[in-house]
Amino acid sequence: MEKIDCNKCPRQCTCCETGAWVDLEEAKKILASGHKFPGSFFEFEKDETFPSGFRVGTSLKFGSCTFLTDDGLCSIHKVSYDLKPTLCKEFPLEKGKPAPYLDELCYFMKQKAAGSEVKV
Repeated sequence: MEKIDCNKCPRQCTCCETGAWVDLEEAKKILASGHKFPGSFFEFEKDETFPSGFRVGTSLKFGSCTFLTDDGLCSIHKVSYDLKPTLCKEFPLEKGKPAPYLDELCYFMKQKAAGSEVKV
């Protein structure tokens, strides 16, 4: 896989168009931080692949992440990178491998698939 520099992406919110799964303990940490974030957590599920054994979503169905601000940036990241969920920090990788749905979520990969030249 070619290296993707997300800092050069002209549409950094593209990868957040379907929200993310967050470990329950990370969600608790975000909620306990005392900051008023615009987003919410949804769809609590048991999932043994997450450290706590549970995950929560940042979107309803397949909508955009509810933590995105009007300027297309992450409201959690704006407050503290340390609070940002692990899956969000690691994207476009997930557990060291290209993330599932990378081709649909990454602006650079979408442009490449469409045969467009990526301008940065």
